[in-house]
Amino acid sequence: MLQPGIGELGLIWISLKLQSKHKPMSILPDNLERYRKFFGFMLKYWNSNLFEQTAASALENEPETTQKEDFDQSPEELVEDLKAMGPTYIKLGQLLSTRPDLLPDRYLNVLATLQDDVPPIPYEEVHEIVEREIGTRISKAFKEFNKKPLASASIGQVHTARLKSGKPVAIKIQRPGIRKKFTEDLDTLEELAQLAVKHTQTAQKYSFDHVLAELRRILMHELDYKREAQNLIRLGKNLKYFKNLIVPQPVLDYSTGKVLTMDFIEGKKVTSLSPLKQIEVDYSPLVDELVEAYLKQVINDGFVHADPHPGNIQFTKDDKIALIDLGMVAKFNAGLQENLLQLLIAISKSDGQATAHVLLNMSECGENADIKTFKKQISDIVMDSQSNAAEDMQTGRLLIQLNRLAAENRIHIPVEVNILGKILLNMDQIIAVLDPDFDLRAAIQKHVNTIMREKMYQQLKPESFFTVVLEAKKLIENLPEHLNKISDNLANNRFKLDVQAIDEKRVTDGFQKVANRITLGLIIAAMIIGASMLMQIPTKFTIFGYPGLAMLFFLMAAAGAIYLSYIIIFKDET
Repeated sequence: MLQPGIGELGLIWISLKLQSKHKPMSILPDNLERYRKFFGFMLKYWNSNLFEQTAASALENEPETTQKEDFDQSPEELVEDLKAMGPTYIKLGQLLSTRPDLLPDRYLNVLATLQDDVPPIPYEEVHEIVEREIGTRISKAFKEFNKKPLASASIGQVHTARLKSGKPVAIKIQRPGIRKKFTEDLDTLEELAQLAVKHTQTAQKYSFDHVLAELRRILMHELDYKREAQNLIRLGKNLKYFKNLIVPQPVLDYSTGKVLTMDFIEGKKVTSLSPLKQIEVDYSPLVDELVEAYLKQVINDGFVHADPHPGNIQFTKDDKIALIDLGMVAKFNAGLQENLLQLLIAISKSDGQATAHVLLNMSECGENADIKTFKKQISDIVMDSQSNAAEDMQTGRLLIQLNRLAAENRIHIPVEVNILGKILLNMDQIIAVLDPDFDLRAAIQKHVNTIMREKMYQQLKPESFFTVVLEAKKLIENLPEHLNKISDNLANNRFKLDVQAIDEKRVTDGFQKVANRITLGLIIAAMIIGASMLMQIPTKFTIFGYPGLAMLFFLMAAAGAIYLSYIIIFKDET
């Protein structure tokens, strides 16, 4: 039995060392430092009581007052360790800062500094990158260009500027060499994840390799500013009827894969609102509109702003909400949209059985899946979370807990459910600040009807109708040919119906074996009974002083019994 944590890591390290012997020597030195840093970090935190509580609080609904506050590592130490690991791990730290279901508040507050506490790119490099990317001098493209960055993050930093027309814009510049750095770190993590899945049950249960593949996809998309510009345009169109929501639009002439120029929106984090203003202003209509907009994105559009943490939801001076930073988006297909709709309705009604039913319908069950236990756990956890207040209910945390319970029971829920959980988890924080008494479940039920009507209207649009007509046309055109083939096969006795049920030959062979052995057993029994009867009849023919014919029957019966026993014990399939 391996010691938890260190034993598993040791096994992975040994496997890694063995595999490295078969690699070219030119590759090993480049990777060795990344391996050393990774294992040093993991050995420090794997058995830390901070992460022990993290795992426990992810599955348990413990009150915050009962949680342990003194841990082996301080929040500042965790942040410094992540910074030392490099930009990939800074990005992971940013994701952790939006997970109050996993870490105590003081750790979240310090991790949040990773959002804007990164050393800035020197202006000389910024100047060179911008001019190289947009293909013209900064003085020719912009009336003003602020040399001091507005914000600096792990992937890039933002500067404010003014176009020649006087319009204020924000310019996001990607850090030089960051794509190569991300790729190298992700390659190392991918190799380690594959080894972990191969050698540890924990990694297999939570599909570390799949999680890392999803992280790679997200980060590579986030590094493509052309894609982000298109995301801004698409989300702006989808939310154009929401009067209190703003999506900054890109300036495509001055945007490339590494530079993104867009509308500048002056605002501040939603969570930075003063308590006095929260009391003076009724933000419930604004919260209701925000909830409706995100439900529309998930259920109707299938295109969602997937990173709505407080830093990306800005509160403007005129009391509107701006959705910024669309490097990370989620896309849900039509079938998944319907499943998520049913899931949200079931949760909003605190219907545990319906929630479990929807999750099972959209998931894959492993060979050892414990469906009965899963249904019971889901029903209990949903029924226990019936508080209507946003600060207490935490729908996002509930979804993440459901995902973890599924993993514990060998049930593979689509990754989109976890993405939706993360989105709603951040939404819970925003709602709790703007309107702590907001009834999120009632809002979901209220907006579902409106969203469903809009969805049905979209399906009744002419282009959708013509698609159905074209499919029907193809069916009618091909129907005579298919019917002719069927009738021809029937007429010539060539029609076959292949039913994948049981193996008939194997079943009949099995019955034949059983019948043969029963018959042989009856014959052996008859020979023994006959021999016993012949023992009483006097005869001159004897064997070992006993009637010879009776002894022959006994010997034949014994040989048959030995043969039958041998076949049953050594030849039958188990």
